[in-house]
Amino acid sequence: MNFEAYAHTAVNLVNAPLTDMADMVAMFGPESWEAKEATERDLHSLRRARKRLREVFEHGSAGRDADAVAELNTLLVSFPVQPRISGHDTADWHMHVTGRGASVSAEYVAGGVWGLAVWLCEFGSARFGVCADERCGNVYLDTSSNNCRRFCSERCATRSHVAAHRARKKALAMVDA
Repeated sequence: MNFEAYAHTAVNLVNAPLTDMADMVAMFGPESWEAKEATERDLHSLRRARKRLREVFEHGSAGRDADAVAELNTLLVSFPVQPRISGHDTADWHMHVTGRGASVSAEYVAGGVWGLAVWLCEFGSARFGVCADERCGNVYLDTSSNNCRRFCSERCATRSHVAAHRARKKALAMVDA
């Protein structure tokens, strides 16, 4: 199983706008089975789960492992994992974390929660968090080799560093004046 891909499911869910069905379809991908079977009920369920998953990322950013674990354990109960083998032909067998028949939202969230729980157990909550750019708020997984990621993207990192540089430059100019 690709646990990192499942953990990225949690990231994608938390970062998705989910204002309407079109946002949900965009998150799944318009040609996916999830997009074709999703309902308004799934949208509401995903919004609730997104809020709870954001709390896990916030706990991770704050170094509160026990709180992140407690919330993940609660989510694991709410979205139980039911592994199954899936594939389109005999050369494409792979694992999914829930059985078909679960709602689209339950299957999607179960994968995200499972992936994030495995990620936390393997790397600790310091390896995920909330973007340090105050204007952003997106969450991320830290896949860097030295556990130094603080931003969700290069764009946010650059924007934040440029703003800090300009602020320092302005402060120096005021001191010199």
